[in-house]
Amino acid sequence: MNSIVKLQNMIQHYAWGSESAIPELIGQANPAGKPWAELWMGAHPKAPSQLILDGRSVSLAEMIRAHPDDILGPTVARRFSERLPYLFKVLAAAKPLSIQAHPNLKQAQTGFKRENEQQIPLDAPHRNYRDDNHKPECICALTEFIAMYGFREIQAIFALMVSVCPESLSRELRRLELNPSSTGLKQFYSELMNLDEKKQNAVVAEARRNIDRMDDPDIIFWMKRLDQEYPSDIGLLSPILLNLIRLEPGQALYLPAGELHAYLEGLGIELMANSDNVLRGGLTPKHIDLPELLRVVHFEPRPISLLETENRGDNETVFLTPAREFVLSKVTVAPDTDYLSATIRGAEILLCTEGIARIRHIARENSLEIKKGDSVLVPAAVDGYRISGKATFYKAGSPLE
Repeated sequence: MNSIVKLQNMIQHYAWGSESAIPELIGQANPAGKPWAELWMGAHPKAPSQLILDGRSVSLAEMIRAHPDDILGPTVARRFSERLPYLFKVLAAAKPLSIQAHPNLKQAQTGFKRENEQQIPLDAPHRNYRDDNHKPECICALTEFIAMYGFREIQAIFALMVSVCPESLSRELRRLELNPSSTGLKQFYSELMNLDEKKQNAVVAEARRNIDRMDDPDIIFWMKRLDQEYPSDIGLLSPILLNLIRLEPGQALYLPAGELHAYLEGLGIELMANSDNVLRGGLTPKHIDLPELLRVVHFEPRPISLLETENRGDNETVFLTPAREFVLSKVTVAPDTDYLSATIRGAEILLCTEGIARIRHIARENSLEIKKGDSVLVPAAVDGYRISGKATFYKAGSPLE
């Protein structure tokens, strides 16, 4: 297979999704008013993209199985057992997502094997591991995007907690004060999550009474917002525990395994290893496995740092991550500036987020018109392509080294 093909992609209708952001991006109506949370582009078995070939719809996953070297390229096919190593998404959060973390590769493989041996169905709501892969990921803002990511400095956590829950958490805070280390933070977080219902209600009630004592308006706003969305959930305290981050359009974060995080609001491009493994820690009606979460999460404070970028040529900006599975870049074309691809690549998926352009397979001289909301697969066997017009694309690919 050596032709550029448009994709038809699956929508995930999770309750926290926006009713308008993704429909507006891809130019589709949403008459039912359903929440459109994620647009998936890739070959994950849960929702593989479809290719339109010779008038019929074919799963990208099936095409990769039939033509792994053509689509993935020999290097990527060998490295990742003939599977597309990444999952490309548009994420539209109108409400906060659950607090969560992702396992590393060894933890995912061990957990997946264990739950298979326990004969837990893959679609069981209490299952933690739905595949054997890890899920490093990056998120790039298309609009202003708000997230919580990584623990604050322990002294800052202690001071903020003392201001809102000095009585109901007095013993727990005393222990954290005596042991202001990652071990002490893990103990404090475990105690917080293991509170019985009566104690949890008392903590939440005290936090509500004292919330305006704090000086940080962002923490105050998001604690009140989380309390509205998830009444009586101990996750109300998460903006105290975790860094609050505001991404401007074009800014990006990288999230390795073990980092506690939650996306709160906004539209973004998400690129990750091809996995759906999530361990949750609050702000959700879904399954929470606290012992497993505690095994996975890193409790070292993490300073806020945005992804650095690198310009390649006049119209490609690459977001630099340590991921083996994926690389994300932003491509812009203008009437006087075409984009010319590398000749040796893995499989690439491009999503047009603005404008209209034409993508041309150079050797074949055939082309496709691409407009805002369209996505295409460029197999590795396409030895070079050119994009011309006036448009912005986000491109997912795999490093070859």
